[in-house]
Amino acid sequence: MSLNRRTLLAAAVLLAPGAALARTRTITVYKTPTCGCCDGWVEHLRRAGFETTVETLDDLSPVRRRHGLPDRLMSCHSGVADGYIFEGHIPAADVIRLLAERPRAVGLAVPGMPLGSPGMEVPGRPGQPYETLLVLNGGATRVFARHNQG
Repeated sequence: MSLNRRTLLAAAVLLAPGAALARTRTITVYKTPTCGCCDGWVEHLRRAGFETTVETLDDLSPVRRRHGLPDRLMSCHSGVADGYIFEGHIPAADVIRLLAERPRAVGLAVPGMPLGSPGMEVPGRPGQPYETLLVLNGGATRVFARHNQG
């Protein structure tokens, strides 16, 4: 497992006993009725200290459009916290880091459903490499974090 400076910083934020975790972080998760992996992502967030509210909708497009998420980045569920949108199976450490840094951006996205991402774990199978993308205003993206890089 390769650790970079950003991964170590995110881990420190997750594990720090001080103010970083002293306040409860809240997120609203929007999912469709048939999405089971979304429940795994919600549990991942709860284990990381998030207070979650889940809203089940037949169509998530209005939520995504309202927050400026481009169609090409859509996944199976969306989360909204502090004005940012979090699309797909994003690690809680990435969510925490973004909320701490507060960049001028729409939010984060992990397009698709990468094996080994939170909620997509399969016991006995290694996770595939994937990236968390920072979604900028206007729809451009840049890599925010890399995961399962081997």
